[in-house]
Amino acid sequence: MSASAKLPPFDPADPLGIDDLLDPEDLAVRDTVRSWAADRVLPYVAEWYESGELPGIRELARELGAIGALGMSLDGYGCAGASAVQYGLACLELEAADSGIRSLVSVQGSLAMYAIHRFGSEEQKQNWLPRMAAGEVIGCFGLTEPDHGSDPASMRTYAKKDGTDWVLNGRKMWITNGSVAGVAVVWAQTDDGIRGFVVPTDAAGFSAPEIKHKWSLRASVTSELVLDDVRLPADAVLPEVVGLKGPLSCLSHARYGIVWGAMGAARSCLEAAVDYAKSREQFGRPIGGFQLTQAKLADMAVELHKGILLAHHLGRRMDAGRLRPEQVSFGKLNNVREAIEICRTSRTILGANGISLEYPVMRHATNLESVLTYEGTVEMHQLVLGKALTGLDAFR
Repeated sequence: MSASAKLPPFDPADPLGIDDLLDPEDLAVRDTVRSWAADRVLPYVAEWYESGELPGIRELARELGAIGALGMSLDGYGCAGASAVQYGLACLELEAADSGIRSLVSVQGSLAMYAIHRFGSEEQKQNWLPRMAAGEVIGCFGLTEPDHGSDPASMRTYAKKDGTDWVLNGRKMWITNGSVAGVAVVWAQTDDGIRGFVVPTDAAGFSAPEIKHKWSLRASVTSELVLDDVRLPADAVLPEVVGLKGPLSCLSHARYGIVWGAMGAARSCLEAAVDYAKSREQFGRPIGGFQLTQAKLADMAVELHKGILLAHHLGRRMDAGRLRPEQVSFGKLNNVREAIEICRTSRTILGANGISLEYPVMRHATNLESVLTYEGTVEMHQLVLGKALTGLDAFR
């Protein structure tokens, strides 16, 4: 650099200049989703969270479809065909509003739609994906069971052949979108191994009672799926996969979105803490002028932007077809863990105000307790990485 060259100004919102890595289309996607969330979520989300409801979810889904956020990284069938980085940026902006909204989009696109897109028949794709991309049909993904969370291979849900039909029996638990879904992708044991089934939710014997009394992800629809002799035609099965590699590949795609999304929740909390520290006065001056407060803000900023860089790196690897599941585990383990710590530290800066829904901090902190657990607990991702590092399998 020549002596006369002028350095760009320091941007507190982007201290590492990560935006320089984004092209105009990336920025346009981010700005579109950020604007939608600011208009349609942020003014209302505290009330939704307090009431434990997500009113107008079908309308929100159609709006998300209109901006191309549903199944956005998939190609064809009405999907946007966006890059992995663009999908990640959308997840970050959605979760900066609320984890429940990002979960709605992740389950729709990265789980239900992704399963049909990757493993479904052409007829299944044509029938479901355009309507799901438009938000006209909401989807859910039935893998976790009441007694089998981290060990899906032991699932009890069973699909038995009866002539040319399939008959499904079982239960799934903690299913986002379940009671508002028009279609459920349900994974079940069969005589030939684990298979996925596309289940219209109006099928006889299918029900999805909503789970209440949650203290996390309250602005989100969470349900149990009940399958009592649900009879499906032969073509309801996803034809292109047998075994756990089907649902696990879907989960890996969704976990990638979490790597970005968790940083959105963390960013929201850090922004709240910085704003509060600059305006809250104690001992005659803003608390942001005290060394201990500045140390907290600096540490949080370092972890936030390291996490965003990690997410961006994984996104570029996904776009290049080089992203491994172990690398996704690396990202989810680090970014969710650091996001929770950022939320908790932000709460200390806000003091008693940090527990109020007038600020986003406690809402994000409680939401992230669910994000920490779902789609692979901390322990599961530690063991994935441990196995990759040592070559020794500690799962057994």
